Amino acid sequence: MATADVTVMGAGVFGLSVAYACARRGAVVRVIDPHGVASGSSGGLVGALAPHVPENWNAKKAFQFESLIMAEAFWRDVADLSGVNVGYARSGRLQPLVDARAVALAHERAGIAAELWQGKAQWEVISSGEANWMPPSPTGLVVHDTLSALIHPRQATRALADAVAALGGEVLAEGDPQGRVVWATGWSGMQEIGGNGVKGQAALLRFDAAGQPQLFADALHIIPHGDGTVAIGSTSEREFDDPYGTDEGLDDVLERATLAFPILHGAEVLERWAGVRPRSKSRAPVLGAHPTRDGEYIANGGFKIGFGMAPKVGEVMAALVLDDDDQIPGEFRA
Repeated sequence: MATADVTVMGAGVFGLSVAYACARRGAVVRVIDPHGVASGSSGGLVGALAPHVPENWNAKKAFQFESLIMAEAFWRDVADLSGVNVGYARSGRLQPLVDARAVALAHERAGIAAELWQGKAQWEVISSGEANWMPPSPTGLVVHDTLSALIHPRQATRALADAVAALGGEVLAEGDPQGRVVWATGWSGMQEIGGNGVKGQAALLRFDAAGQPQLFADALHIIPHGDGTVAIGSTSEREFDDPYGTDEGLDDVLERATLAFPILHGAEVLERWAGVRPRSKSRAPVLGAHPTRDGEYIANGGFKIGFGMAPKVGEVMAALVLDDDDQIPGEFRA
């Protein structure tokens, strides 16, 4: 391979998206990760691409909205180039409304979304009806949004790595950084700059609800993947002894999920997963010039929204690294 124009340290969804965006612009790209593709939190089970609520609009929410709108074309191109099914579906999301106050707030947010989402997606209050794949709701009403999407995290990251290779790049376990260097090293990299990691636990069930919307109830994401499985997650643990071990915290998640959505009761648990997500002090991604590595860059802090942010993160980082075109929101800077 020719000398790399860009080296990305870290093969999670942020690092691979930056590498892919740079390669699409014609750069020679090298990705280095001693642990392999998606060995950290990007190798989880859930894959919820869900927006923040449409109120108190800020740069982070606007960036996420643009990224979620970009996502369908982004992941379609990755799948076409790699030949790997990424499991993307913009299937929407349902959320039960527990009382009159929640109903009033949901109607208010519907009006805000009509303006802020620019007619590209909807947030509406609908009847829960009698359908099987509908969260039980004390009010008989649910929020339905058409912006939320889902993806298969492991297939998507594998596809990104293969797409980078198809564009002439390489993904290595070891090697020397060349050219401009971007650090996307997840939890460990976030600790280096004063952030931290938040452990999450999730489970994968054998239950075929392919094509149905994702559900959000009792702070849980219930994600019906297209392969006949449903992912459920997750916990948020700031303190932990075992970063990668599952425990009674996941048992509680499973119990709450079946209470919130009884149709899942008795479904076989295929896999239990735990990992640590990189969280910045502000909870926003950290993009741009690296704060401690002079002349280098950082793309980190995806936390719970990494896959949803990844298309736009790749775009703005490639513009900065290759063209010195800085489009990064101020609150995302280290």
